Amino acid sequence: MRRRALVAGGLSILAAPARAREPVDVALVLAADASGSIDEDELRLQKEGIAKAVADARVLEAIRSQPLGRTAFAYVEWGSPGGAATMVPWMTVGDAEGAELFGAAVVRAPRSVQSWNAIGDAIVHSVALLDASPFEATRRIIDVSGDGPDRRSLTPAPEARDAAVARGITINALAIILRPAMRSLSDSYAREVIGGPGAFVETAEGRTEFVNALRRKLIREIA
Repeated sequence: MRRRALVAGGLSILAAPARAREPVDVALVLAADASGSIDEDELRLQKEGIAKAVADARVLEAIRSQPLGRTAFAYVEWGSPGGAATMVPWMTVGDAEGAELFGAAVVRAPRSVQSWNAIGDAIVHSVALLDASPFEATRRIIDVSGDGPDRRSLTPAPEARDAAVARGITINALAIILRPAMRSLSDSYAREVIGGPGAFVETAEGRTEFVNALRRKLIREIA
């Protein structure tokens, strides 16, 4: 009898309907460079820039202009081979309050322990994060920002990019140009990192341009 009850219970569990995922227009992973080349000021610049850009009136207008008026965001830090980490899990933004909550969570998040530049592994981590998302998104996007090329990935960036694109995910990039010698970084990201319909590289010329570049990027991605 006990076995029958267990079997019956197992069948009832298997037959239970899957929980429906909340629909959103876009699921967007913001993957920020926290490698050894990024000092505390530069990481704070990226985190505060994300908070300001998401809360910008033009970005919120782009979010509200979509059919559902909701975008899901998650914040990831990357650097070490295989060491990308989700620092802020999925949150929805559909208004100024939601943007403030997400931005505050990003700014408040502790710094992850990273080294080197493993962009390919950041993409692999972000794909898994999108797959595990509690949201049903019309479009899925990974937004990689960094100040250096892929160097030590367990999965090279082009290979990770191609696998993500095959799953219907778009990858865009934001090249942070801190010195004139780094201007070729945009070309490197265009060759090795971005992919999918409409994929593009945005460039931030120096620290002060980061917020403006990220805002332009978010508006283009969402709208």
